[in-house]
Amino acid sequence: MSLQKYQAAQRATESPRSTEYRLFAQVTRALMDYKEGPGPKRIEALDWNRHVWTVLLSDLADSRNQLPSQLKATLISLSIWVGKYTRKVMSGRAPLQPLIDVNRNVMEGLAAGARNALAQPQNRNAA
Repeated sequence: MSLQKYQAAQRATESPRSTEYRLFAQVTRALMDYKEGPGPKRIEALDWNRHVWTVLLSDLADSRNQLPSQLKATLISLSIWVGKYTRKVMSGRAPLQPLIDVNRNVMEGLAAGARNALAQPQNRNAA
């Protein structure tokens, strides 16, 4: 099977929550890989993380987003914080670890949500 076919099959069978988890895992891994020292790869990882959070912010602000209001508000605040804090990290005025910690916390929430969704009985049509 070609890589493109495999990726298409994965997207077709993966839940949105799993996709979000995978994205956060990838960007967090990049942050961890370039945590120490300056360099273009570190800036790329930081910029990628900021972009992920900016897209998340845009989705959260959309009126069609169905997350609970309190969760949306918390994630919007985190997104704003990530943008501001990333600038400090890029300029060498703050450590990178808090960004990794925030991403890991989001990943834990996504994983818990996926486990809860799987544990709930599914509606079944009576035949």
